[in-house]
Amino acid sequence: MKIAIAQIDPTVGDFTGNVEKIVAASRRAAGLGARLTVFSELAICGYPPADFLEKPSFLARCRTAVDELALATSELTTAVLAGIALPAMNDSGKPAVNAAVLLDGGKLLLEQHKRLLPFYDVFDEQRYFDAARTQQVVELDGTRLAVTICEDAWNDKNFWPRRLYAVDPMHELMRGRPDVHINLSSSPFWHGKRAVRRSMLAAIAKRDGIPVLMSNQVGGNDSLIFDGSSFALNARGELIAQCASFEEDLVLLDPFETQPINPAEEDDTEAAYRALVLGTRDYVRKCGFKKVLVGLSGGIDSALVAAIATEALGAENVTCIGMPSPYSSSGSIDDSRQLAANLGIRFEVIGISDLFTGFTQTLAPLFAGTKPDTTEENIQPRIRGTLLMALSNKFSALVLTTGNKSEMAVGYCTLYGDMVGALAVIGDLVKTRVYAVCRWLNREREVIPWPILEKPPSAELFPGQKDTDSLPPYDVLDPIVEAYVERYETPERIAEANGYPLALVQQVVHLVERSEYKRQQAAPVLKVTPKSFGMGRRFPIAVKVQV
Repeated sequence: MKIAIAQIDPTVGDFTGNVEKIVAASRRAAGLGARLTVFSELAICGYPPADFLEKPSFLARCRTAVDELALATSELTTAVLAGIALPAMNDSGKPAVNAAVLLDGGKLLLEQHKRLLPFYDVFDEQRYFDAARTQQVVELDGTRLAVTICEDAWNDKNFWPRRLYAVDPMHELMRGRPDVHINLSSSPFWHGKRAVRRSMLAAIAKRDGIPVLMSNQVGGNDSLIFDGSSFALNARGELIAQCASFEEDLVLLDPFETQPINPAEEDDTEAAYRALVLGTRDYVRKCGFKKVLVGLSGGIDSALVAAIATEALGAENVTCIGMPSPYSSSGSIDDSRQLAANLGIRFEVIGISDLFTGFTQTLAPLFAGTKPDTTEENIQPRIRGTLLMALSNKFSALVLTTGNKSEMAVGYCTLYGDMVGALAVIGDLVKTRVYAVCRWLNREREVIPWPILEKPPSAELFPGQKDTDSLPPYDVLDPIVEAYVERYETPERIAEANGYPLALVQQVVHLVERSEYKRQQAAPVLKVTPKSFGMGRRFPIAVKVQV
């Protein structure tokens, strides 16, 4: 049997557009001789639909979309297997089920519900979905298919040191003697995720002795980025087909005859860049915009955001604004001009010295008897934020924020200033990874001007300021941030593992804890690590934590 893995980029709630994508890919697959075309989890309605699943009208539209897809593919020689949310029929109190439907010649051959409902990190499926009670193997042209939905394949007791569920759906499906295991996924990207998926499903293929196919969603939806990277394995766990990463794709294979191929080499630095480009493109376009604004400071963070935006949206849709204050160096503007020239984007300069003077003079009577401090420093980014938002309103262009994960972690960012914007493009890259991505960008030609890469990081909010005036060097800070934020390690463990003074680690941890109120007011962060700030990290604001 020839099977096509179809990797598409759906939009949540765009039933018409999603069905059109599925039909177009199915027609192409049929033309190539595919008897079955496989799509991703919730491909028909888009993933993740979140609280739309609590709306009866949304679930009713899901049902009619299945009927529309059945009709539109009824004349095709390929069957279609795709994911959709449907109204729950049981008395569990949950509104919906996460389902896979198999359509052939306009008829419904299978409606399989998801059994394992993840409830960690960015996943909250137990909030919405009723879990499957039963599972069944379905036959298509004499080939017996076991269909699982994403998490259903992630509970192999022989692979994971700690299982999250008492049952293994695939273990139970094997009682039906399937010939092929097909997994529909919407598995978000983060560093190392692609290798984990392949290793995990290879272990299942070898355990069960049957081929395994996974069709994974591609595209960005809010903070989540889906890399695609769909693949197929033979019964020995060897790779026999591979879809592209970070783009739509379709591959054809015979799970019993296709010969093994070598996996493509994976570079996490390149992957991070490509993920952020995809996430930025889809966020802007799916929100109904075309253009973006970036405040260019002459520093490395805003330079990388500008480069990502340019590749994501085209140079003609990116405008960068330099807003020098009395403390900005001439080199910062010169470096920004060179960056804009390298990228071919528009660059404008709005000086804020007079505005800053006006603010300080206006506040002088109320500030009488006090010494200048971070209050005056933060007026500068807040002026810049106001200017960027004025341009955003006037020209219908989204503002992209430029803060990195290191800064967001320790609160080295200004509310209503440099945090102003619609999307935190690099908010999940620590500073050292920002440098690594920029160096990768410059591997063949100068994209990021070398002076930007070589200058000491500085917010330039007072004369001679450097980030290290108030923070440890980033090659010291970042391991602490990654260990504490991403892996929940204790200060004692971090200090011991890195050879850092415990007092230093505790100081950084204190900054992380006291900055939660800022992060919960930040723009959505594009997720590229196992634990990003935002929807997958939930901590209260009003707490007292003993470090």
